[in-house]
Amino acid sequence: MKNFVVKTIANAAALAVAIWLLKDITLTGENTGRKALTLVLVALIFGVVNFVVKPVVKLLSFPLFILTLGLITLVINALMLLLTSWLADKFHLAFHVEGFWTAVLGGVIISIVSWALHVVLPDDQD
Repeated sequence: MKNFVVKTIANAAALAVAIWLLKDITLTGENTGRKALTLVLVALIFGVVNFVVKPVVKLLSFPLFILTLGLITLVINALMLLLTSWLADKFHLAFHVEGFWTAVLGGVIISIVSWALHVVLPDDQD
């Protein structure tokens, strides 16, 4: 359970950094509390997408991993961010990613920030 909470916090922080750095990734709300709640819900959706969908996509695109020496990961991360944006819209959450290249850059930012936070934050496996 602690690991789940840590991963959700890391995802929320990484998404917040991407929203802050990129003008085409938006999170809107009436007030700060509403934005924070939306951010946590989007982080949960992002976590579920990365847990359920991403391994399947990685498995199916394994030949492309070999062919591109792993660079296809950038595209897969962008697609997971776009899927999160689409699902957030379906759940009426005010989170939107505008365009594929914004998603690629957002995926890179989220990956770097998530990695750094997972290094810093505690984990159940220690």
